[in-house]
Amino acid sequence: MIRVVLPPHLRTLARVDGEVELEVKTPVTQRSVLDALEAQYPMLRGTIRDHVTRLRRPMVRFFACGEDLSHEPPDVPLPDVIAKGSEPFLIIGAIAGG
Repeated sequence: MIRVVLPPHLRTLARVDGEVELEVKTPVTQRSVLDALEAQYPMLRGTIRDHVTRLRRPMVRFFACGEDLSHEPPDVPLPDVIAKGSEPFLIIGAIAGG
């Protein structure tokens, strides 16, 4: 099982508390995790990735093992500790302001 941590506004939308656990087929990649997340929680479609391009929305970031993976290609395998469920895959809402 893959562990995913969503930002508060997406947890509210998905009606979940805390981490989400997903069954993800190998190889475990950003794309496969997001596909599984959107399949299990269809109300999240379009909130993390654009409906048409399937690209990450600009104000959303992905982190794993303390590293920003937001600009990594979506089909690069995630670290083994993510694939094994030892560490969570973090989806963070970026903060902007001025």
